[in-house]
Amino acid sequence: MNPITAPVRAYLLGLQDRIIQALQQEDGNTFISDAWQKGPEERLQGDGISRLVEEGQVFERGGCNFSHVRGAAMPPSATQHRPELAGAPFEAMGVSLVIHPRNPYVPTVHLNVRMFAALPEGREPVMWFGGGMDLTPYYGVEEDAVHFHRVCRDALTPFGSELHPRFKRWCDEYFFLKHRNEPRGVGGIFFDDFSELGVEGSFAMMRAVGDAFVPAYLPIVQRRRATPYGEREREFQAYRRGRYVEFNLVWDRGTLFGLQSGGRTESILMSMPPRVSWRYDWKPEAGTPEARLYTDFLRPREWADEPTAA
Repeated sequence: MNPITAPVRAYLLGLQDRIIQALQQEDGNTFISDAWQKGPEERLQGDGISRLVEEGQVFERGGCNFSHVRGAAMPPSATQHRPELAGAPFEAMGVSLVIHPRNPYVPTVHLNVRMFAALPEGREPVMWFGGGMDLTPYYGVEEDAVHFHRVCRDALTPFGSELHPRFKRWCDEYFFLKHRNEPRGVGGIFFDDFSELGVEGSFAMMRAVGDAFVPAYLPIVQRRRATPYGEREREFQAYRRGRYVEFNLVWDRGTLFGLQSGGRTESILMSMPPRVSWRYDWKPEAGTPEARLYTDFLRPREWADEPTAA
């Protein structure tokens, strides 16, 4: 075990376990656990644990993966901002989560916290961190978006008041479907290639983001899980899930890194929703709840600063 990266591994495994315990309690079903390992004969070595639920009571499909991989040379997607490290041996590890609830009034959510360590021969290791979380509602509720963004802001505040506005804007820009000219959801926070607080400070900030996930998301699930819905709402949910698939397969750096570096395909594509549809050039009728998602929610708003409903 590399002593430089061992503390990060221990934290991430603990985070995965705590999140799974909270989600299992909410859903009532046990997540399956699939431990895997890549041997020396493969292009990428490492191990991980995929934790997944399908056809749950609350979560139609959801997974929380831990992976720790090692390679002989950094792939292009990991060095596009650090060309001097191209070709260096590396370690990468992280926890990645996507939850697709059954009820269309409960938003889809994504979390990722990760670390990269480049180990160039004859030079000091270079470590940086990335991650964040974002919310993708189908039927938006202002109270939920405000709550989610405030928890994200509060997690970052101890590390500098400038971080939340910066990471919030970064999230809005990153989780944007350029080919649709459309945001994926209501955002959250996102950061990448982050090391400016030093290794210890940057690691502490990553931990704060990971620890904030359950209090950011679970209250929303508990408020919306019993909201009545019908086939109309399920059809719109399936249509909007198509945007989620498009983003992950076209723009997401994490997906590209995993596939380019020879990662475990089943775990990488765990983020895909179970039921999806596409319609040709379809737009919701003006004045409908579906149209309100576009007019009121799929645009940048300073959610954390908005007043809470009385």
